[in-house]
Amino acid sequence: MNSDKTILVVEDDRFYMRIYDDKLRKEGYAVKLAYNGEEGIALLKELTPNIILLDLIMPTIDGFGVLKALRDDTRLQSIPVLILSNLGQESDVEKAIELGAVDYCVKSQMSMDDVLEKINTHIS
Repeated sequence: MNSDKTILVVEDDRFYMRIYDDKLRKEGYAVKLAYNGEEGIALLKELTPNIILLDLIMPTIDGFGVLKALRDDTRLQSIPVLILSNLGQESDVEKAIELGAVDYCVKSQMSMDDVLEKINTHIS
């Protein structure tokens, strides 16, 4: 059981948000949801999750902006960030990794089981 493990999901697509939320809760994780980068950063002021699942293309503050905010906050720098995006260009992957993401997944190429495997790898 992973109930002592908290995952912050920052994703503006409600379809993906429901899938992540349902699957992660079924796996026993505590899940916090933010529908854009601004909400995600606000939640991080009161929460220190074990991992962050982060989309890149979002309104208000995009995923790159969230990564920069994490990098600039010493309390949050060590939280692993798994990018889940529809952007698959090499330049986007490189930029995300450069800004501190531990892994990068293109949504259309990953099953939820693949995502879970990556989560478990980075927080075990």
